[in-house]
Amino acid sequence: MDNVLSILTFTPALAGLILAIFLRGEDEMAQRNARWVALFATALTFLMALIVLVGFSTDTIGFQLVEERAWMFGLQYKIGIDGLSVMFVGLTAFMMPLVIIASWEVTHRVKEYMVSLLLLETFVLGALMSLDLVLFFLFLEAAMVPVFLLIGIWGGPGRETASFGALLASAFGAIFLLSAMIVMFTEAGTTDISRLLDHQFAKEDIRLLGLDVAGGIQTLLCLAVTLGLAVKLPIWPLHAWHPDAQLRAPLAAAIVLSALLTLLAGYGLLRIALPIFPTGALQLSPLIFALASATALFAAVSALSQSDFRKMVAYISMTLIALAAMGLFSLNRQGFDGAIILMLSQGLVAGGLLLSAGVLLDRQNSTRLDSFGGLSIKMPVFAGLMLFMIWTALGLPGSAGFVALVLTLSGLAAASPWVVIVAFVSLGLIAGALLSAFRKIMRGDLIKESLKSVEDLKPRERLTLMSVAAVTLVLGLYPAFVTDRTGAATQSLAELFEQERQAGLETSKSFAGFTHPAQTASLRPLRDIDLQVSR
Repeated sequence: MDNVLSILTFTPALAGLILAIFLRGEDEMAQRNARWVALFATALTFLMALIVLVGFSTDTIGFQLVEERAWMFGLQYKIGIDGLSVMFVGLTAFMMPLVIIASWEVTHRVKEYMVSLLLLETFVLGALMSLDLVLFFLFLEAAMVPVFLLIGIWGGPGRETASFGALLASAFGAIFLLSAMIVMFTEAGTTDISRLLDHQFAKEDIRLLGLDVAGGIQTLLCLAVTLGLAVKLPIWPLHAWHPDAQLRAPLAAAIVLSALLTLLAGYGLLRIALPIFPTGALQLSPLIFALASATALFAAVSALSQSDFRKMVAYISMTLIALAAMGLFSLNRQGFDGAIILMLSQGLVAGGLLLSAGVLLDRQNSTRLDSFGGLSIKMPVFAGLMLFMIWTALGLPGSAGFVALVLTLSGLAAASPWVVIVAFVSLGLIAGALLSAFRKIMRGDLIKESLKSVEDLKPRERLTLMSVAAVTLVLGLYPAFVTDRTGAATQSLAELFEQERQAGLETSKSFAGFTHPAQTASLRPLRDIDLQVSR
């Protein structure tokens, strides 16, 4: 179908426009119509994304279903998908109907709430499929506007501070990203990502402010892009806005922040920072290892000390995405594959745990751990599903997290044993946090009077949690569904970095003492590869 990606991207926005123009009133019928239109639009988007996902050619390197046309001010509207983006598009389209269903009980300004979510989906999908830097930047930054509104209007106490904190943090990162884009356009004469991938940015060492910069312009541009995206991951010390925004946000915004926007930032590293600036990425990998390790340890320790389940989930999400960032900067095939599956798994885990937090909030009007106890007696199905999400978060066998962590840690082992140790310690800490939280919520005697009359999951809650658990289980038992689609792209990226190493451009001046040993296997040149990806 022609223009299928544009239809996929803008279907939610079109539904939001219809709601904004034609729906009037705040009565019960208007609210019901707003919910159903939003659900229908997101479900239709998911159906189209599923068709694209199943029809994706697994043995093709490069972009598929590309759409390109002239835009404004001489810019190009260009979108497409490849192995690095297709699974993220699928996850986004899968999560958004569940977010709509989880928001069914919202009664304040329902139309505006649903319009914000629909626009948000379009912006995330647009960023994931953009093949032009300007288009990617506009979609990426536009996604923060609905988040700002969702937190600021529908959030809890302290929502104004949290919403402005999120917006200012995003603006801070945008400065670095925009600066890098201007330099890239000045040197390459284009913002087309496919052409930038072929452009050789200068990598000779330079001296700046009295310091020798190994990798030259590539290192500086890679650093600027990484800093611009690290705010949204978030990576320490650029993380402060994230836990507070998570706690104050309504459930929908919290899920989007943890499950989708962090994923979008990680995708930006895969799409721009790594393939366009391979020399810079090699030079910066020790620094990223150090910052991501600090993030993982800090967030894991913070999760262990939380008394509120929602804030604990925010820190656990930070830990997992930091491990994914380590996998990306291991700069080898196992690390890339593991990081992609870990980002997918993290999105599902964050979504599932926050949906669980929504169930707790509905039953007790609180997500504090001391507000519960013995809940498994009254809610055994909920207890089982919540335990499965914890199982996935810890990367235990049978879950998507297990495959993700095995691949990620394998990639890290080839880069630095010390980073593997940090990863294991961080996982041990979040295991303690999650299991302790589960015990406080579910185990023991049912003492609180307000919990003695609660019922197990409602149909909508059961649908959302079981859907997330089912997809997580499928990816855990059949990871080839992901690797078949990502394999050609990640292998191509891994070969690019192997060429850089073999050319003698590996880092010799590290920030933290980490190095990447060159792999011994001989690899064919990037332009001559003839891959057969196993299915």
